[in-house]
Amino acid sequence: MNNYLNIALYQQDIVWNDRRANYDLVRDRLATLAEPVDIIVLPETFSCGFGDNMVEMAESQEGLSMEFALQMAREHDALFVATWPVREGEHVYNRLHWVRPDGSFGTYDKGHTFRVSGEADIIARGTERCVFEWRGWGIKPAVCYDLRFPKWLRNGVRESERPKLPTDGVSMCDEAIGLDYDLMIVCANWPGSRFEAWKTLIRARAIENLSYVVGVNRVGKDGADIGYTGNSVAVDYKGLPIAECEAGKEQLLTAQLDKGSLEKFRQHWPFYLDFD
Repeated sequence: MNNYLNIALYQQDIVWNDRRANYDLVRDRLATLAEPVDIIVLPETFSCGFGDNMVEMAESQEGLSMEFALQMAREHDALFVATWPVREGEHVYNRLHWVRPDGSFGTYDKGHTFRVSGEADIIARGTERCVFEWRGWGIKPAVCYDLRFPKWLRNGVRESERPKLPTDGVSMCDEAIGLDYDLMIVCANWPGSRFEAWKTLIRARAIENLSYVVGVNRVGKDGADIGYTGNSVAVDYKGLPIAECEAGKEQLLTAQLDKGSLEKFRQHWPFYLDFD
């Protein structure tokens, strides 16, 4: 288990409908990493951009973007986290992938497709919530609009470790109880016109779930001329920023997360005992 996780946040200016150009951008940027990292996080639909184009740009599960993700995971000995559109039968999914250096991977289909933009009309909605493990950390994947739905992202106490409620009025627990996840990762294409909501919701999800949250958003303009300011950030379990990308700037940033600090906070402030 790693007591510390080093995470690379790439605030990418996605090239519209050009996989190869986006692969080159990511490859070149990651080559500048000065130190090893445990996880690499990219924005939503990093390979093509977000919009009606997702149907046209959808790939098979074993397509070019998966090949590229495997290459990056192996090259950097890190978990590679990103979304791209995947076609399965008659449906297209906005699918988040976590790809390991050994070639294994997991997926999560965006649970809340964005009705306002028309995404819900062309992209099938995922129905399964999940948590996965990486280097001793529980990780919760989420995609963009999911961030607005706290019940969908709710952390929980592992049933095998659920304690009896304290009766002596003492807030400190003898030990930190295991929660389902320690880190939430959000890949997004969140427009700059709503950046305050993005920042506020990330902090809220961290505070209410006693978890780190890393949110990676794009910058630049998409094919519909919608602008994105990024505001990619890593926040701690108190909602305080650890590292934050500069607004409007294509940027690669790293952040270090401390599990010991998280567990100490959970032990001292066991709000999870009263989770709904």
